[in-house]
Amino acid sequence: MKIFQILFLFTFFSVISHASVNDFCVADVKAPNTYSGYPCKPVAKITSDDFVFHGLVAAKTNNSFKIGVTSATVTNFPALNGLGISAMRVDMDEGGLSPMHTHPDATELGIVVQGEFTAGFLTPTSFYSKVLKAGDVFVVPKGMLHFAINSGKGKAIGYVSFSSENPTIHTLDSLLFANKLPSDLVAKTTLLDLEQVKKLKARFGGSG
Repeated sequence: MKIFQILFLFTFFSVISHASVNDFCVADVKAPNTYSGYPCKPVAKITSDDFVFHGLVAAKTNNSFKIGVTSATVTNFPALNGLGISAMRVDMDEGGLSPMHTHPDATELGIVVQGEFTAGFLTPTSFYSKVLKAGDVFVVPKGMLHFAINSGKGKAIGYVSFSSENPTIHTLDSLLFANKLPSDLVAKTTLLDLEQVKKLKARFGGSG
């Protein structure tokens, strides 16, 4: 089965099985977002173009992690409003990585289409990790701390689907080092060396 057929089937079954599915409510993203999602765009103003997204293209990877990400969420693809699903493309240069992070409100399902990833997640008592090749699928349960590394040669590319139309991401490195919390407190609470904390804060734009 072709990789895009797999992605389509996952998307289809995720949508029909999601408890809070709203089948037809294209978001009016100019209106305030609410706990139950954006209000619906008037049906008379909806066109076929509202249900197509062209933005999952390769992103630049010239950053500390050698990773580029493009996403289709309700904020840039309003047809996802209330459907409990979104998508992302990941481009990772050789040696690149997606650092430890969580999605507190979404399960993540990834499909490798090029290259090799080593992906895994941690629980309070164990960890689960696997080397993934093109065509492999890997799932991360909601809220688990997880990572991915390009463990092969050349660029690696994958597509990811989330069980939320606008998933939250908490990246561990950014939470620890891209803030104004005094470096000595970060060092004491993480058992890291103070000078290493200061070095990492400088790299991630933190202060203190």
